[in-house]
Amino acid sequence: MFKHFSRSLSLVAIITVVCGAQSLRQAADDAGLLVGTAVRPHLFSESAYTQTLAHQYNMVEPEDAMKWPALRPNNSTYDFRQGDEVVRFAQAHRMKIRGHCLVWDHDNPDWLTKDHFTARQLSRILHEHITRVMTHYHGEVFAWDVINEATDENGKVRDSIWYNQPGIGLSEKGTAYIEQVFRWAHTADPHALLFYNEAEGEGLNRKSDAIYSMMKSFKRHGVPIDGVGLQMHVPAIDADIDSIAAEVFANIARLTALGLQVHITELDVPLTVEPDGAVRPSDLARQAEMYRRIVRACLNNAGCTAIQTWGFTDKYSWIGSHSHHTRGAALPFDQTYQPKAAYRALLEELSAGRSPRSDH
Repeated sequence: MFKHFSRSLSLVAIITVVCGAQSLRQAADDAGLLVGTAVRPHLFSESAYTQTLAHQYNMVEPEDAMKWPALRPNNSTYDFRQGDEVVRFAQAHRMKIRGHCLVWDHDNPDWLTKDHFTARQLSRILHEHITRVMTHYHGEVFAWDVINEATDENGKVRDSIWYNQPGIGLSEKGTAYIEQVFRWAHTADPHALLFYNEAEGEGLNRKSDAIYSMMKSFKRHGVPIDGVGLQMHVPAIDADIDSIAAEVFANIARLTALGLQVHITELDVPLTVEPDGAVRPSDLARQAEMYRRIVRACLNNAGCTAIQTWGFTDKYSWIGSHSHHTRGAALPFDQTYQPKAAYRALLEELSAGRSPRSDH
């Protein structure tokens, strides 16, 4: 009992120290930037989670609460309770809300993937889903990841239920189905910002070249798209930080030159962890430098308008389970909400503000 009481006091002390200093939120506000994190509404009952979240961030995005399994228990029923909880929390703490995500080939409910719908039926289901969800959150969600990870590692349109298995009637027509969902989304909420969100296309490679070409084509053909989300799950160990930062900066520059916004949407920097969870101090220093350089790449371009991490405390990061606990410690706060070197790097860069040449 005494040990539990001491641990609780320590946690209160940590929160008091972090919340008493300048926050990421204050620094981002001063820099004219959104700083956000993905959240899980069932954790709002944990005071350390909510206090840190509300103090440090001015934007939230649900990890899963606005995905199909949470919203659509069956074809005829919508359940907005989890998503609405995120909205209520954000509104109570004056935070912006990003929606994630309307269309993805992963994480779909069994009734959708196993009922053998025809292309015509899938088109109707998807159109109705986009319209219903965006109408429900009209005026509350300011930006949506309309479609998530629609291209493979080579930049080709990924095989999926929405593209060609069986697709929504635009099978084998390249990016036509992606264009269609953006048009549906714009009709559903003309005021929301619409983003294409992608992984492993942050730097300069075959995939990011394909994304750039797709965005250029969309702009030329009047597809209603406002921006690109760069997920930014980036390594720190054995990585050329200078090269990664330079490529990210160049990629942001060419995307924003098309008239698009860029959001960094899922930033985390996983490290190698020992069986007991320990991390080498030198690795934490490299992690901090990676965070610093990614944030600076964004701040140096006025078209990069938001930086978001995928969670904020190592206590609830997806990295551990995804890597069978060989990697972790990927976020700015450790498992006890203690700010790490990565947090201080974020704060220092945000406090420094945008480059005088960030409009070029």
